[in-house]
Amino acid sequence: MTYGYDSRVASVRVISPPSVPPAATRFEIRVTGADVNPFFALSAIFGLGIRGIDKKLTLPVPPISHFSLEDKKAGKVRVPPPEVSVFNQYDGRKIPMLPQSLEAATERMLRPDSIAREVFGNEFVDHFGGTREHEIKLWNEAVTNWEGEFEVIDLMREATDSQSVERYLELA
Repeated sequence: MTYGYDSRVASVRVISPPSVPPAATRFEIRVTGADVNPFFALSAIFGLGIRGIDKKLTLPVPPISHFSLEDKKAGKVRVPPPEVSVFNQYDGRKIPMLPQSLEAATERMLRPDSIAREVFGNEFVDHFGGTREHEIKLWNEAVTNWEGEFEVIDLMREATDSQSVERYLELA
């Protein structure tokens, strides 16, 4: 996870002065999807915030301001050279990106040592993770119209005479 001030490439965008008046300072969580359950999202945000306070966690990296195509292809975000001395140890370090698929995210969430288990509890994670695994299974087993059309074209190419093509089209 990354953060940045007025940075649309960071996971968490902090909008603060001079862009807005002090009273309008806010943050945006930019990694959720449009289909996210808002109750789960807010629970995660608050739960993770409380976890950070309880464990007295500090931000491990400086704010990010640049995200290149090479970073995305590599699956890592390069931390810019820090301006604050407390971040010197992270100069040039790469931060792992969040999973890029539902399958990868589910695998990470279901790990025995996942932060999700710490924040939401085992019962919720096992149940919710099971629903995601079921969704992945259904997705992987589905044959779309696009795939079906290409299968028809391939079979037609394999047909050697017009009678077999006509017969195939009758059956399809």
